[in-house]
Amino acid sequence: MRAAGLRPGAPNDAIAGVVPRQVFTPSSVEEAARFLGEATRAGRAVAFVGGGTELGLGAPPRDLDTVLRTAGLDRILEHSPADQIVVVEAGLPLAALSRALAAHGQRLALDPPLPERATAGGVLAANTFGPLRTRYGGPRDLVIGVTMVRADGTVAKGGGKVVKNVAGFDLPRMLVGSLGTLGLVARVAFRLHPIPEVVETLRVGGLSGEQVLALVRALRERQLEPSSVTALSSGSGWELAVVFEGFSAGVAQQRDRLVEISRGAGTPFDLLPAGDASAFRVRHDRIRTGPPVRLKVSAPPASFAGGAREAVSRLTAALGGADVVWYPTLGLAFAAGEVAEPARLRPAIDEARADLSRIGGSAVVVSVPDALRPGLDPWGEAKAFGLMQALKQRLDPGARLAPGRFVGGL
Repeated sequence: MRAAGLRPGAPNDAIAGVVPRQVFTPSSVEEAARFLGEATRAGRAVAFVGGGTELGLGAPPRDLDTVLRTAGLDRILEHSPADQIVVVEAGLPLAALSRALAAHGQRLALDPPLPERATAGGVLAANTFGPLRTRYGGPRDLVIGVTMVRADGTVAKGGGKVVKNVAGFDLPRMLVGSLGTLGLVARVAFRLHPIPEVVETLRVGGLSGEQVLALVRALRERQLEPSSVTALSSGSGWELAVVFEGFSAGVAQQRDRLVEISRGAGTPFDLLPAGDASAFRVRHDRIRTGPPVRLKVSAPPASFAGGAREAVSRLTAALGGADVVWYPTLGLAFAAGEVAEPARLRPAIDEARADLSRIGGSAVVVSVPDALRPGLDPWGEAKAFGLMQALKQRLDPGARLAPGRFVGGL
């Protein structure tokens, strides 16, 4: 088939350093299905790209004939404000979706960095999130239905398009974080939330890791419900921002209780003006997206006072003193920086993974320069690998979709 949206691949189409032979941009899901079916029957390897914000995640593909870009699949198909759901095509950028929903006083509570580029399908495929995950969860928690295109071109659906429908959630959940190795995410149904009446950000600096965790424990004990809790590395300590949002009276009550708690602990919070709160978010996004090497550490939240902190320290040392974003309520941190001595990076990752494995944690390479990729395992230990392998065999028996990108070379 000679498709109108087909062109030769170029260096800026590369995935983890591998340039595709061609690029296809379908204008409809049906066109994508026809192309994908023909390509895989011909034995061609295909990978999918949305906004390209997370292309550093995963291993280089073993083979790459075609990159299928979802830029032509960018429509809002259905919006039901009363049911708080929206159905969109995979290539719709989140910022464009936010602008459309705002006219109805609603939002999708996913706030990954680079929203002008990050797409609905891409955030599912890469399991991308931002600080709002603290309260609203990640993509798995907000997706209620998915239409996917399998390797053979079959269009399949899973889940529903009303929040009350809980049947068939397996398909949406299994696609989250799969990096396009199981199929093309073509359409997504999300649950929505109202835009909050008030948003307030409180900040305190100069904290130790133990003080951050103590404040988080106090938040839980007082049953406060922040929408996000984010710590940024600041010199030898941490700068912590807590965001409350909702109706004015409720936000004021929670804000005042946190101020009271923090004063009693000797770490008083200040209320940030809107401009300063935006500047904090800009710093957060720069750490998450800017430096050439970015690593994600996950572990039980309380362990960040011990084993997990040691693992993060190993990684930051290997990066010559990296910047860190830490979500203390989630047990997640991102370390980001330059590599002054490339030979130190892989041993530091291996040692950090050994530290983390003892406490049920992990370390994933989110981004790394192509020159450092050879021999570097981006994922670490593959848990439940047999199940993943069986799922890949079932949905893509010819291993034609992003081959080798996922855990264990799937």
